[in-house]
Amino acid sequence: MNFNSDPKYPKPRPLVPQALTAEAFAEFGDVISTEHSASELINEGNTEKFGDLAGIDTDAEGGRTAVHIYRSQPRTLPLRIGVMERHPLSSQAFMPLHSNPFLVIVAPAGEEPEPTAVRAFISDGQQGVNLRRGTWHHFQVSLQEVSDYLVIDRMGPGANFEERQLSPPLFILGAE
Repeated sequence: MNFNSDPKYPKPRPLVPQALTAEAFAEFGDVISTEHSASELINEGNTEKFGDLAGIDTDAEGGRTAVHIYRSQPRTLPLRIGVMERHPLSSQAFMPLHSNPFLVIVAPAGEEPEPTAVRAFISDGQQGVNLRRGTWHHFQVSLQEVSDYLVIDRMGPGANFEERQLSPPLFILGAE
């Protein structure tokens, strides 16, 4: 792929995804995973409960928690990233309902997404994420096949969606 073939865009910056770990992702939110999480047995010992895995934040300005399922078409790498979005009034959690790796592309909260601060992570397909209020992100990127995600976010009054174009755009290359 020739990244410079479109003259209307400045020269893109390549970005290589890194493994999704709680430590590496802490600036942006929570990794939702049973790995390294405390559990307890419930339901007469038939169920292992991994509780309180993410700080869901949806009540600003009269909001309420909503649960959705998103179905995403697979994308191939390299992938051009030209837009980021954020939710200034709430967190937004994505939990895969599949076992395929997927990309999580984020930038720190702020008035604008800073292209040099964008990070890309690759989930192992068992990990979800909870993006903190205001964290810039690209929509989830499925890699292998059509994939469903359980999404927990905010519904209610107020402007809770902002989108910005990146200039120059980024190109996600292969994973580390």
